[in-house]
Amino acid sequence: MSRQRQDYDHVIKLLVIGDSGVGKTSLLLRFSEDSFTTSFISTIGIDFKIKKVMIDEKCCKLQIWDTAGQERFRTITKAYYRGAMGIMLVYDTTDEKSFENVRNWMKNIEQNAAPDVNKVLLGNKSDSAKRAISTQMGAALAEEFGIDYFETSAKTGSFVEDAFVHISRDVKNRLEREKPAGPSAGDAQVGVIKASKEKQKKKKCC
Repeated sequence: MSRQRQDYDHVIKLLVIGDSGVGKTSLLLRFSEDSFTTSFISTIGIDFKIKKVMIDEKCCKLQIWDTAGQERFRTITKAYYRGAMGIMLVYDTTDEKSFENVRNWMKNIEQNAAPDVNKVLLGNKSDSAKRAISTQMGAALAEEFGIDYFETSAKTGSFVEDAFVHISRDVKNRLEREKPAGPSAGDAQVGVIKASKEKQKKKKCC
């Protein structure tokens, strides 16, 4: 068991947020299990998946938290902002309201997440013929907030892995720039500190 806990370089906690029905759970399933289902059940509170990926020759253990988009669960999800290292903000390209609500979600991030948290905007359901939000509109909003933008399709898998790997790489690069991490780094980085102790010891002997 101890060997399994140490076979990674970084632990990265990602939070997937956005309105109910935009496809957060479907994106997570496509990325973690390469599967898709048309049956939809609203996430109750919080669910999460773990997946290990290689990024720039580093093994990263991703803890991906899928949050409920319904208003009544937002008080539950607030606690998860604090430890998030990366946040994926999702809207539905066929739902204008979910796009408009991106601004509200960004306010939630500003109020609850760490100032240096990495963010990315995803326009999901890009495969649908019922598009209401153009690629240009999504890209312009992302540019306004100074974050990267991907159009994804959980149904076809288009750009799903690219988006998850992209934000994970951003987090990994930030963690490597910041280490050695001090006590102020927060509880969410405890796993990262432990995972990198051996490497830090080796560097000290030089």
